[in-house]
Amino acid sequence: MEFEKLCAIIAEVMGIDAGEITEDTAFVEDLGADSLDMFQIVLGVEEKFDIVSDIGSADQIISVGAAAEAIKRAVG
Repeated sequence: MEFEKLCAIIAEVMGIDAGEITEDTAFVEDLGADSLDMFQIVLGVEEKFDIVSDIGSADQIISVGAAAEAIKRAVG
C-alpha cells in the first residue's frame, strides 16, 4: 500500500508514469531527481501519510524501496 502511494507521489513530482517505478529505482541516478524534486516528494509523503520526516535524513534514502520501508516504519 505504501509503495503504490509513494509511486503516485513520485510520478506526479517527476512527471512520469508510476508504472515505470520499481523498488530498485534510484531517485537521483534513475529518475534524475534534484534537491527540489526530493523536497517536493518529502512534502507529498508527509501530507499523504500524515507523518513528519527528518528532511536531513531524506538524503540518506537512495531508492524508492528504501523510502517505502522508511514510511512503513514511520506509519507504524
